[in-house]
Amino acid sequence: MITKYDELFCHQVVSTFDRPGTSAREWTERAWLQIHDLEGTAHLATGFGYYPNRNIMDAFVCFTVRDAVQYIVRASRELRPDIDVFKVGPFQYECVEPLRKVRFKLDENEYGLSYEILLDGVSPPVEEEPAQFQISRGRVREHIKRMVQSGRPTGWIKTKEETFALDPSRWVGERDRSWGIRMAGADFVETGVQPPEIHPGQLFNFVLMQFETWGATFHIREIWDDRLNRPRRWHFGGALFHPFGSGRESLELERVEHRYTFDDSRPEQPRRFAGGTVILTALDGSVKEVSIRPISICYQAPGGYGGFYKGFIHGLWKGPFWMDGYRLDVTDPAVRREIWGYCDYGSEFRCGGEVGYGTTELMVVGKYPPYGYQGY
Repeated sequence: MITKYDELFCHQVVSTFDRPGTSAREWTERAWLQIHDLEGTAHLATGFGYYPNRNIMDAFVCFTVRDAVQYIVRASRELRPDIDVFKVGPFQYECVEPLRKVRFKLDENEYGLSYEILLDGVSPPVEEEPAQFQISRGRVREHIKRMVQSGRPTGWIKTKEETFALDPSRWVGERDRSWGIRMAGADFVETGVQPPEIHPGQLFNFVLMQFETWGATFHIREIWDDRLNRPRRWHFGGALFHPFGSGRESLELERVEHRYTFDDSRPEQPRRFAGGTVILTALDGSVKEVSIRPISICYQAPGGYGGFYKGFIHGLWKGPFWMDGYRLDVTDPAVRREIWGYCDYGSEFRCGGEVGYGTTELMVVGKYPPYGYQGY
């Protein structure tokens, strides 16, 4: 099937762009965006998923206001024949200027949330090196390439109660663009296949921060190894970066040391990130010590990340078209328990006398003795 992308000089396999170079059903492309204000009042995360070997395109948004209310809208459609149209019901995605500007839009709908957000990158995208790669019991579970970018948003977000104008001096944003073999959400409900290994414990940590004259990002995956009695880092990538026009290229990070604290005061939200410090060492030997303070939270499990909330997870066939939405009271402990899992924390970062903003994703599951956790 010919698409408009077949006019471009960027083919890499003897096929049209409607099919990837692999038949793996796990082949996934994602565009993800989150924005949050500097006071911690509001935090929105949204994304698109493209699954050509599942014949699905889906989209979601999670919008948390004052850690009291969260709006959720999810939608899914049959991918073909409109394979080159980035629209799922009222959701739309547009690359306005490659490697610089993207637009996410949600038209008015019955669920009381709409928005139009243009993210303008403040620095060039950072290519995550190496690619994320994991094998479990002989099966490639993940082989993902991604790029990330910090930016400032303009536009608006509207709920039934209020409208938020996005002032780029008071809001920040981050985006992730990824493609490859991915542990698609639907794999969690797939039957007839051997389940992956269950490790004693795991740590997942992604951070993207922007200061006025520089920024940093890193992505860590660790497994607790009982034989070695220490965490084993199976994926690490990170870099320091600088704004457009600075004339400076990004610099790879050699290592990151993390020292986090957690809040276990709420039984329905165990291991909630409470802050900490990271020490970044670049390839040139330079070292930056950065403190992190969470200022907002967005619960993304209901959006399809990891949790099977009310019948939806990324990459799951829901028919030719499907859509739902909710307004949740996230002050209710029962609701918090139901949606707890993968979260993004809007964060304030401090390095010396500099103050920056960005996002922290952190999950510690199972055994991780360095932080006092001995099991699931």
